[in-house]
Amino acid sequence: MNNDEKKIRILAVDDHPVLRQGIAGLIADESDMTLVAEAENGREAIRQFRTHRPDITLMDLQMPEMNGLDAMIAIRGEFPDARIIVLTTYTGDVQARRALQAGARAYLLKNSLHKELLNTIRAVHAGRKNLSPEVSFELAEHSAEDALSPLEVRVLGLIAQGNSNKEIAALLSVTEDSVKGHVRNILSKLGANDRTHAAMIGVKRGIIEL
Repeated sequence: MNNDEKKIRILAVDDHPVLRQGIAGLIADESDMTLVAEAENGREAIRQFRTHRPDITLMDLQMPEMNGLDAMIAIRGEFPDARIIVLTTYTGDVQARRALQAGARAYLLKNSLHKELLNTIRAVHAGRKNLSPEVSFELAEHSAEDALSPLEVRVLGLIAQGNSNKEIAALLSVTEDSVKGHVRNILSKLGANDRTHAAMIGVKRGIIEL
């Protein structure tokens, strides 16, 4: 077996070329790793995964065309043993929980890359899971809370887009009183002071995207 066959083969998926270059630079300095392919969106990630069958995939969540979560679900549907590390700028517990449920082996914040990324790649390759401390804290902090229902998530998204209760009622084909009830539940579950505060919390925690 030659040296290249022993190396951890990595696919880097991110829509920012600068970040991919940074990852490539980090990996280039490591004798036990090699970057076999790059992708800038979820669809391309699936194609590159099929072609190269990497040992480790580094996956951004927010990307055009197809996001990282959908790409991860598609890849793991076809290749259940795929080992995927999520790289994101978002500490949100909801986003992290969705990624872990979709089969991510690790969840790292982009601001904590460098040494932590290399250690995480080796840990996941060896079969371990890894969460950054900030994400672990967020998950623990919100673990006992009532999650928003799919309809409440939809209402929160419409609030964040600036719609009034009357407009939301029309869009969802429900009564305005029904919307008011959903808004009350949302504020209560999120511990929000008002609609704007609820929208801010929703974005920060990854419940909704703007």
